[in-house]
Amino acid sequence: MQESLPIFRHLGHHHHGHDHSHEHPRGGGPGEYAPALVELTRNGLTESVHRGAIAVASPDGKRQKGTGHPAMPTFLRSAAKPLQALPLITSGAAKKYGLEPVEIAAACGSLNGEEFQIEVVKSMLAKAGLEPGLLDCGLHQPFHRDTAQALREAGEKPTTLHNACAGKHAAMLVVCAAQGWSLEGYCQPDHPVQKLVLGAVARFSGYPAEQIGLAEDDCGVPTFRLPLVALAGAFARLADPRAAGLEPQWAEAATAIMEASLAHPEMIAGTGRICTRVMRAAPGAVLAKTGSEGAYALALPGKGLGVGIQIEDGAFRALGPVVTETLHHLGILDHEALEGPLADLNRPVFTTRRGDPVGGMTTLFSL
Repeated sequence: MQESLPIFRHLGHHHHGHDHSHEHPRGGGPGEYAPALVELTRNGLTESVHRGAIAVASPDGKRQKGTGHPAMPTFLRSAAKPLQALPLITSGAAKKYGLEPVEIAAACGSLNGEEFQIEVVKSMLAKAGLEPGLLDCGLHQPFHRDTAQALREAGEKPTTLHNACAGKHAAMLVVCAAQGWSLEGYCQPDHPVQKLVLGAVARFSGYPAEQIGLAEDDCGVPTFRLPLVALAGAFARLADPRAAGLEPQWAEAATAIMEASLAHPEMIAGTGRICTRVMRAAPGAVLAKTGSEGAYALALPGKGLGVGIQIEDGAFRALGPVVTETLHHLGILDHEALEGPLADLNRPVFTTRRGDPVGGMTTLFSL
C-alpha cells in the first residue's frame, strides 16, 4: 500500500470548492510512487533506496526540469527562512536599525550555535533595543559539536541563542519593534508579524495564502506546506526577482536577502554543514537552504532558477548526494568539486567498524 500523508487540514480554508482534509499520497497523485533518487549498496548489492522528487522552476513559477511529481506536498520548514526574512527588509526594519548584511544573513540561516553566530544575533537584537530573553524559539543543544561539547565541559546549558532558529526569531522581533507591535505572542499565526510572513511566502511561491497548509514548526512559529514546484518557484523569484515581475519593494528585498546570504554562507548553516559547504564550493552561484524531513531548496542567481527537493522518507542522509548531483546537472558544481571538497557529500562511503569500505550511496536520477 502506498504511504500517504497524515490527514492535514487547512485550518478551515477552502478553495475551488475543495478542501484538503482528505489524505494526500506523499508522492503526488493517486497511485504514483516517487522515483528512486539514491541507492545504497553493500558489497555491490542494493540494500535500500531513498525516493523523492526534484522540481526546477523559473521565476514565472513554471517547471523547467525535474523528476518525480512536481506537486509533491512539501513542508518548507527551515527552507522557508529566506522567505520569512523578507519582511525584515520590506517593513523598513533593517534600514531603521542599520542592520548589516551579516545580520540579514543570520535571519535566513539555520544556525549552528557557534559563538560568532551568537554574537551576530545579539547584535541584531541590541540594535533594536531588545534582549535575547525575548527569543521564544525554545532550547536544544547546538548543532556544532565542538560548541555543544564545550558547554557540557563547562557545566553550562544551552540558551535560546544556541537555537538554530535564533536568527529568524530575532528578525521577527526586530520587525515587531520597528512597527511598534507587541512582542508578546509574536510566534502565533494571528500576530501581525506572522501575517506579514505568510503574505511574503504566498507572494514568492505564487500560491494563495488561503491555500497554504499551516502547521507549527519545532521553534513555535508557523510553517508552510506547498507543492514542491511552488517552493522551487519561490526560490527562483529570489534568484531573479526582476524577471519575476515583482513590485520594486519586493524585488529590492529579494536582492538584499540574496546578496547578504551569498556574502555570508557561514551564517546560512555553519562549520561543516551541507548548506555552507555547497555555497563555498560555488561562491556567489547558489543559495542552499535545508529544510527538515528531507526538504531542501536552492536559488541559482546566475541562471534565474529555483530548485525544490523532497526526500519522500525524510532521510537527511540522502540530501548530500541529491543536492550536489542536482547542482552538477544544472552546471553549478563541476567534477573537481564533486570529487574533491564535496566528495563525502556526493558519494558517501560506508565502512565496517574496523574502517574497511563496504558500501556507499550513489544517485539514480538525471535532470
